[in-house]
Amino acid sequence: MRAFEELQQEIIVCRRCPRLVAWREQVAQNPPRRYVGEDYWARPVPAFGEANARLMIVGLAPGAHGSNRTGRMFTGDNSGVFLWASLFRTGFANQPQSRHRNDGLQLRGALISAAARCAPPDNKPLPQELANCRPYLLRELQLMPQLRVLLGLGKIGFDAAFDAAHAVGLSDLKTRPRFSHGAEVKLNPQLSLLGTYHPSQQNTFTGRLTEAMLDAVFQRARVIIEAETAAEGK
Repeated sequence: MRAFEELQQEIIVCRRCPRLVAWREQVAQNPPRRYVGEDYWARPVPAFGEANARLMIVGLAPGAHGSNRTGRMFTGDNSGVFLWASLFRTGFANQPQSRHRNDGLQLRGALISAAARCAPPDNKPLPQELANCRPYLLRELQLMPQLRVLLGLGKIGFDAAFDAAHAVGLSDLKTRPRFSHGAEVKLNPQLSLLGTYHPSQQNTFTGRLTEAMLDAVFQRARVIIEAETAAEGK
């Protein structure tokens, strides 16, 4: 646990990507009117949840006025509103709302990480920026021996999750699986990779991703975890 916490502290002070450092700080200095006066986090956002989790959720990157403002994954924007409500309904969170990082929200048996830890312009990190951040995700995976399900949010999250698992020897597959909503792939006898559309406004407001669709993915994750847990107990 200590090694995991030390890794998160290392992430928080990272300045590997000059463009992202400049952008995250610029956003904090010029917030929209509704956030004027708030103290922006404006640093890389650490993973949130339990280091001994059996479910790891991998997103894309912090939102400029969401996690970049609050300092906690998927907190303070509409994507988080949709995601946390589903996590609560499916038993992975203790409450359905995420307002700020001291609101008492907790994950249960899960952890949320991301392919990039700094808010990028237009929500699009550059390939080199993703590569710069990738070692953090790899190290998190290596520090989570009880992990049984990886869940990628959107294609970038899905691909990042698979590539990281493959890089640290957690996948027996030779080629990256194809992303789709509801995708399910066995990476090794004890670890599965699932995919879902990202809970962005573009997907949730248009109905491309509904509450029932996202709930079904988390429910499937729980089924896999419970089956693995039962098998381990035999």
